Amino acid sequence: MASRGGAQPLTPWRWLGLPALQAAGMTLLFLAPLRFWGYGLPEPVFALPVVFAWAVIRPSMLAPMGVMVLGLFLDLVWGSPTGLWPVCLLLPYGMVLAGRGMLAGQGRLMMWVWFGAATAVALGAGYIFTMFDTQNAPDPLTVGYQFLATVILYPFADRLIERFEDADVRFR
Repeated sequence: MASRGGAQPLTPWRWLGLPALQAAGMTLLFLAPLRFWGYGLPEPVFALPVVFAWAVIRPSMLAPMGVMVLGLFLDLVWGSPTGLWPVCLLLPYGMVLAGRGMLAGQGRLMMWVWFGAATAVALGAGYIFTMFDTQNAPDPLTVGYQFLATVILYPFADRLIERFEDADVRFR
């Protein structure tokens, strides 16, 4: 399968550093206090497409560390208890990594379904851990809104996967 943008070498800064910085930048951008028709901007978890793509692209010792750093960044930005988002991101990372063999050769729709499942695992874990921490359940409508806002980000994960798929000789 030919890549849309041409194969890129699998240097760590290209497939780990740059996407992580882009996810962090988009997270900060969406923190802007803008309101439209009385509603603020959605808070999608921009780190999830990156985490999903990292698990699909290539297992590496650096990727889980990148997932943890992104999670700690989200904890600091969103004011979550330290460690909440690293755990919420490592769970879907492990799930996708374990199912990586089944994902090989799947079409975009099936990959989107897997991304949706990974997003549900991450947000479900965040919901449960927040409930235990605060002794109060978060608003399910807000979590559902965040789920939808995150699931529509799958094309970014797909683009990252396509970009580096040809660079790894194990895919040929």
